[in-house]
Amino acid sequence: MRRHLFMSLALLGSTCTVSKLQAQQRPNIVIILSDDHAFQTISAYGSKLASTPGIDRIAKEGVRFDKAYVTNSICGPSRATIITGKYSHKNGFKDNDHSVFDGSQNTFVKELNRAGYQTAWIGKWHLESKPEGFTFYKILPGQGQYYNPDFLEMNGKTTRTEGYVTNIIEDEAEKWLSSRDTTQPFCLVIGHKATHRNWIPDTTDMGTLENRTYPVPSTYFDDYNSRDAAKQQEMSVIKDMTMAYDLKMLSYDKNIDGTIKRMNAAQRAKFDAVYQPIEADLKAKKLSGKALAEWKYQRYMRDYLATAQALDRNINRTLNYLDAHHLSKNTIVIYMSDQGFYMGEHGWFDKRWMYEESFRTPMVMRYPGVVKPGTVANQMVLNMDIAPTMLEAARVKVPADMQGQSMLPLLKAPKSTGRDVLYYHYYENTVHAVSPHFGIKTPRYKLIRYYERVDGWELFDLQTDPHELHNLYNDHHYTKQIADLKALLKQQIIKYDDQEALQIAFGKK
Repeated sequence: MRRHLFMSLALLGSTCTVSKLQAQQRPNIVIILSDDHAFQTISAYGSKLASTPGIDRIAKEGVRFDKAYVTNSICGPSRATIITGKYSHKNGFKDNDHSVFDGSQNTFVKELNRAGYQTAWIGKWHLESKPEGFTFYKILPGQGQYYNPDFLEMNGKTTRTEGYVTNIIEDEAEKWLSSRDTTQPFCLVIGHKATHRNWIPDTTDMGTLENRTYPVPSTYFDDYNSRDAAKQQEMSVIKDMTMAYDLKMLSYDKNIDGTIKRMNAAQRAKFDAVYQPIEADLKAKKLSGKALAEWKYQRYMRDYLATAQALDRNINRTLNYLDAHHLSKNTIVIYMSDQGFYMGEHGWFDKRWMYEESFRTPMVMRYPGVVKPGTVANQMVLNMDIAPTMLEAARVKVPADMQGQSMLPLLKAPKSTGRDVLYYHYYENTVHAVSPHFGIKTPRYKLIRYYERVDGWELFDLQTDPHELHNLYNDHHYTKQIADLKALLKQQIIKYDDQEALQIAFGKK
């Protein structure tokens, strides 16, 4: 009897050990999600504008996706797409102005939870509802603040933390990692506010780039000839970027930005020491016209890139934490932005468009044992592919209604072709006056259909016109290409069941 008891206990212990070992063998997941970080400013992508050793390290030790895109280039909708693996018209979060995320719907995080993963979202959430399906969250209300930010906690209380938001989010992420149950795998999303407008750097980085002069983009003074929607936008560095809020020249507006008001004495002293001399110099020069336009561009670049320095520094902190706690070998790390961003191309800041700088997003991924270090992926992928990729990596069945597709087959077979077409749909029709539009991108062409604010089509030959300056839709030489692309657009619309787009483009439901 006693012998059988000992054998049963030994078998139970063995089973528990195997179960624990299996749980530990499933990869941990860390997704670092920034806001509005342009691939043009990341040295891993060949940028000379900035050095980003933290992001570059992930690319060097894993894969750099050179053709990563988003389904809807705006903050909240991108996050909803990432966690659901679905287009905006399916997950219900179409724009930042009217949408509230329905947390009752399924997400890849809920699937991981059911499979035994501990899950957390820390930092910027921006989905207008409380996170559901996470074992832990601590999020910024709305857009959050760069200095001394508030955080909404799971108990419903809002607390304020002294310091700079990018550093604090990393502190909180490490705190959670250190307090988790180490017998279970985890999925952590670190949501950074940086580099969102209005680009206020950490005091450590303020003024560090004042001696840099950045090359003005060749399209900075774009006249938008043949592009009616582009003519109507309100996201011009020259016309729409404000002197006080965006460029920190506070005397130009008596209503001081709330971020500046919430600074403590030391933070405000550093801010004034850097920006007041710049403002005095500007007023002394009395710039106007092209000279003022180029001054605004340099000011924008210096603030944006200085803000990005803290972002990259804290990404490196995440990697160092994983190393120090022996987690690196069994942890997937993804860094990506919620979309691309304009760094003066076409004279713009912000995002929203299906044009390349907005549509394309930086994405690098480290997956030891699966992804060969130094890999460059040239296949087209979408942000909605993150969800099924993480589920496949965790050996969890991908729900049939997820519209994304796992990227792991591409990484395991680098010569695979992947997608030959991408579908995009942007809905918001308020801020920055960008007309709603949808369309497709193939390796050579981009076909866009605008509606509501502007009613019309655009066609670009990306091979001959990579900057997307010449709308060829009315060029009779492209009649066949347009017909073929419209047929392909219709296929994509039907594939992803976008009934609104089908009605607008083809008059059908």
